[in-house]
Amino acid sequence: GVPGEETEDLLFSLSRSKQITFIPTRHEQGAAFMANVWGRLTGKVGVCLSTLGPGATNLVTGLADAFMDKAPVLALTGQADSKRLHKESHQYIDVVALMRPISKWNTLLHTPDITAEVVSKAIRIAETEKPGVTHIDIPEDIAHMSYDGTPIEMAKVRRGAPDYKAIEKAVTLLQKSERPIILAGNGAIRKRAAKQLRLLSSIYNIPVVSTFMGKGAVSDLEVQSLYTAGMKAKDIPAYALEKADLVIAVGYDIAEYDPSFWNTKDTRPIVHIDFESSETYEYYQPTVEIVADVSAALWELSRVLEEQKMRVFDSWYLSYRTKMSKDIASYSKEPKIPTVPYVVSVLRDHMPTDAILLSDVGSHKMWIGRNFPVYEPGTCIISNGLASMGIALPGGMAAKLAYPERKVVSVMGD
Repeated sequence: GVPGEETEDLLFSLSRSKQITFIPTRHEQGAAFMANVWGRLTGKVGVCLSTLGPGATNLVTGLADAFMDKAPVLALTGQADSKRLHKESHQYIDVVALMRPISKWNTLLHTPDITAEVVSKAIRIAETEKPGVTHIDIPEDIAHMSYDGTPIEMAKVRRGAPDYKAIEKAVTLLQKSERPIILAGNGAIRKRAAKQLRLLSSIYNIPVVSTFMGKGAVSDLEVQSLYTAGMKAKDIPAYALEKADLVIAVGYDIAEYDPSFWNTKDTRPIVHIDFESSETYEYYQPTVEIVADVSAALWELSRVLEEQKMRVFDSWYLSYRTKMSKDIASYSKEPKIPTVPYVVSVLRDHMPTDAILLSDVGSHKMWIGRNFPVYEPGTCIISNGLASMGIALPGGMAAKLAYPERKVVSVMGD
C-alpha cells in the first residue's frame, strides 16, 4: 500500500508485528493489483491499504479487477475522523458507498470493539467461493484507539455435497452424448478442481477447451486439450464447441467469454458445474446445474460414471487438436521482424513448466491467451473480466513474493 496520515497509527502498529510485513508501493492501484495476484495465486486473501479520499479512489481499478476475476482481496482504507463524517469536509468521500458495487462485503469500523469480528468476517467472505473483494474503512480517531481483542479463528467453510438428482441427470446426458466437450473456466483452476477435471477428461476421453482464465486446468500437453477459446473472431476451439452435442461448463464465468460467441441458442444441452448457479443469459441456459464445490461435483460425477460403467468416448475432436497445434507451432519460426506470437513461442520454450507468466492487457494478451500453452493451473495470469492495463508488473512482484523460488515473467506492451 501507500502510507498516509490517516493510516499512520495502523502502520506504526504493523511495524511492531513479527508476522505482517508492509510493502510500500508507488501507487495504490499497483498495491491493489499486487493483492489481487497474490490472492489468485495462493487462494489466500491479499491485503492492500490506502489513505482516505484520493488514496482510496486510486485503489478502485485494481479492486474492480479482483472483483470481476474472483480474487480474494481485503482492502483497508483510512478515513476522516468520525466526528466529521456527517458533513462536507476535506478529502472526505463515502468510501463504503464507493466500494459497494465492486465488493462482496464492506463496512465502516465505527468502534474498535468490533475489530476482531469485522476482520474475521472480511477475510472469511473474501476467501469463500466464489472469492472476491472485501473492504474495511477505518476512521483516523478509531485507528488511534487501543484494542486488546484476539483474532477469531473461523472453521473452514465446506459446501454441501452435489445434489444426486443433478448428478444423475448429467450422467444421463453424457450417456446420450456422442461428442461431449468440457469448457473450463476460472473456477476450474483451483488445485483440487483441476485434479478431478484432469481425471474425468483422461479416463473418458472428453476434450477440454479452456477460457483465458481457465488455462492450465488441463495441461496443453494432453491430447484432450483443445487449447484456449476467448477470441471474438471465430477460432478453431470455437468450431469444436459448436460441433459438440453436449457442453459441460466447469467453473465458467460469462464475463470470461461471452456464450454468444460459441452457443447458438439451439437445443444442445449444457451442464453447468460451479460454486454458484448460472447467470441468467439468453445464450446460456443450462439443462442441469450442479451447484457445489467444483472438485466435489467432478469427483461425484466420475464416481457415478464408473459405477454405471460409462463408455470411453471416441476421439472425435482430434482434427481440431491437430489444426490448433500446427497453427501454434507455425509461429515458432523466426521472422525477419520479431512478432508477438514468435516472442510468445520463445518464452514458452525457455520457461519451466511451473514458471508464472503475467500478461498485461493489449493485443499481446490475445496472442498469449491463444498461443501460449500452459501446463499447470495458476501459471498464466491474465486480467480478463475487467481487462485492466497495468496489472503485469505489480502482479509479477506479487508472484515473486508468493513463490520466490519460481521463475516469473511479466509481459507488457501493445
